[in-house]
Amino acid sequence: MASFRFPNDLISLRRRQIRVYNRLALRPAVGAAELRRELIRLSCLISSHPYWAGRGWNMAGQAARSGPDGVRELVVRWTGKEFVATDPEAP
Repeated sequence: MASFRFPNDLISLRRRQIRVYNRLALRPAVGAAELRRELIRLSCLISSHPYWAGRGWNMAGQAARSGPDGVRELVVRWTGKEFVATDPEAP
């Protein structure tokens, strides 16, 4: 398995994202809107980080690949009322 050295700023962004997610998960009624906005902002910063372009990767291509052990990841989409997870190969 190949290992990659991630830049410190990218690691820092991911750690901040995890901390914000944990705060939202533990106390969803306290500042939820602000925490969600911060999660979106951090996700955008992470996905647009120059590291991904420098490695020839893009987030869309990464999401389309198989997950661990060749198992395809579920597709999660918003229906306007709820999040729905489906098999990516389902018709």
